[in-house]
Amino acid sequence: MEYAKRLSGEFGIKEEYAGNIIALLDEGNTIPFIARYRKEMHGTLDDQVIREISERLEYLRNLDKRREEVRSLIEGAGKLSDEVEKALSEAVQLSEIEDIYRPFRPKRRTRASAAKEKGLEGLADIILAQQNNDIDDIAKEYVNEEKEVLSAEEAVQGACDIIAENISDDPEIRKRLKNIIRLNGDLRSKAADPEQKSVYSSYYDYAEPVKSVPGHRILPIDRGEREGFLKAGIDIDPEKCLTIMYRLMLKSQNKCSELVKAACDDAYTRLIFPSVEREIRSELTERADEQSIKVYAANLRQLLMQPPVKGYTAIGLDPGYRTGCKLAVVDCTGRVLDTSVIYPTHGASMKEKSKKTLKSMVKKHNAGVIAIGNGTASRETELFTAECISELDEKISYIIVNEAGASVYSASKLAAAEMPDLDLTLRSAVSIARRLQDPLAELVKIDPKSIGVGQYQHDMPQKRLSEALDGVVEDCVNTVGADLNTASPALLTRVSGISSAVSKNIVAYREENGAFHSRSELKKVPKLGPKAFEQCAGFLRITESSEPLDNTAVHPESYTAAKKLLEICGYTPEDIKNGGAQGLKDKVNEIGMEKAAEQTGAGVPTLKDIIEELTKPGRDPRDELPPPLLRTDVLEIKDLKTGMELKGTVRNVIDFGVFVDIGVHQDGLVHISEISEKRIKHPLDVLSVGDVVNVRVLSVDTEKGRISLSMKQVSSEK
Repeated sequence: MEYAKRLSGEFGIKEEYAGNIIALLDEGNTIPFIARYRKEMHGTLDDQVIREISERLEYLRNLDKRREEVRSLIEGAGKLSDEVEKALSEAVQLSEIEDIYRPFRPKRRTRASAAKEKGLEGLADIILAQQNNDIDDIAKEYVNEEKEVLSAEEAVQGACDIIAENISDDPEIRKRLKNIIRLNGDLRSKAADPEQKSVYSSYYDYAEPVKSVPGHRILPIDRGEREGFLKAGIDIDPEKCLTIMYRLMLKSQNKCSELVKAACDDAYTRLIFPSVEREIRSELTERADEQSIKVYAANLRQLLMQPPVKGYTAIGLDPGYRTGCKLAVVDCTGRVLDTSVIYPTHGASMKEKSKKTLKSMVKKHNAGVIAIGNGTASRETELFTAECISELDEKISYIIVNEAGASVYSASKLAAAEMPDLDLTLRSAVSIARRLQDPLAELVKIDPKSIGVGQYQHDMPQKRLSEALDGVVEDCVNTVGADLNTASPALLTRVSGISSAVSKNIVAYREENGAFHSRSELKKVPKLGPKAFEQCAGFLRITESSEPLDNTAVHPESYTAAKKLLEICGYTPEDIKNGGAQGLKDKVNEIGMEKAAEQTGAGVPTLKDIIEELTKPGRDPRDELPPPLLRTDVLEIKDLKTGMELKGTVRNVIDFGVFVDIGVHQDGLVHISEISEKRIKHPLDVLSVGDVVNVRVLSVDTEKGRISLSMKQVSSEK
């Protein structure tokens, strides 16, 4: 298969670019490196598109591998006809190849295989030819007591079993019936026990066309069926399928034709439909899984890229009832300054004592923000914190932080190595504070599946989910970059080209020799060879390096070009240290971008990146995003009134809407129909996790804790 040509057509890119991407991947380059530092070779595609191309390339290669396997198996059986060869060569999906192989695949014992053992294939061929009316007389010739064919009727039945299986194995028939069912079938579910209450009650009598059923309904139906609450399947008028089969199989009108027609009916009911139904339901589930993975990945990307709350000493509160609320103070670099345990829910006296402790911590360490985990007792802790803030003269705010995975992290070897002197319950409070200060650096320490910003993540294929989410984490870390002298091993492992072993070697080198003074010093790290250096160097920053370019995303291979650019525009490397070469872009425009690229020896895309970095050295792309919404007071759900307008933060995006935190502990749902005045296909088209939005309360159900919100006709100022 000509992979470059195929990928070019599918992704709408030049065939040359597709070929370059294939070559770069095959050479062992990482996707972040290709996306950032080889733009001239692929036309400035972003990392997400290159990752999709990489996944598609792997699928196409697996397709060809399976094509060759099947070709060899059929050829080995001596049955590789020109027709089969042509069908194999033209197959574009794995399912098509499997359908072609189906008639040749070794089978367990079936009615048809038993009939073949009895020597009835010849009779089946005669019936299928549909040229004889005296089939009863011909069938008598196949009566054989030794082979347990005791009558002409038994012979005919056996022959029809063979015909039915052959019809079922016919790739063209299966292909056509699949298309008919995809276009005309309905996915239907009903209650296994209508009297039994469950979360699946909305699917107790449900039907929707296969061609349009959304993934967020497929996955709960699948789960409800697995748990025994639902019975589900595909409904279609059999005549739609049988008509196709009759048209392909019937050649005349005689006794043989009637037998072939009956074999078609048997093949459809007993063999084809159950098999095709399973395949199509599997396709639906796969499609739903991919959509859910896409949503999860998009949400995770936005969560990881949340702007850090920089420059504050932060207090992390990990709420709890019986064991109290764990408290940790960390400075603006994430260093632990103080810890404590308070008991704001253990009566009035303990609450006052807890207030005294929290206030003293705020004053002692000049804390500027409090991060509260959103788990058990979060609501009570939020009310307690808001009371404390109202009684303080110091200016301080709080924010609710998603604590998913914090407890897993606090009990991990990584947390124990980072905070060996702290009890694991206090480590989670530290993690909550650090999540606010730098979400990316802290969340990379946790299995992305534990972060919980998707839908039905436990129902998805876990290997595929892990691959997708790991890709997102890798892309985010390399988009932001990492400080070589402060990054944790967990963060370094996600940097392009750095393995777990090499990340540990970097930290060990740092501990033994002190801070890195230049990127080139990386070459001294054990097991970090030339290829790894090429892949990782541009993504690592050294703030205090004597080489100003070491604190930018300019790759060492482009240092000569960057310095030449500074020279021809009248700047020096010292200008980078002193806040950046301001006005550089204007001077390059005066020279002309193409001419400047020629003079520096860099491609235009690379030159544009260099200009951006020299203008804003050490920039963090997350700083350009809206900051998180900090609060000083708290609402309760009973305070909400229909029509009230509020400001909130998008916590989760799903297929049918978004959940928004409006400060009442219970997130409100903005249904997809209430997101925009214009019709949108998916909430991700207009909203992301972390977005601060204005909403209007549509309805409140305090009993069920449900809040319905709208973003339509809400004033932009709140």
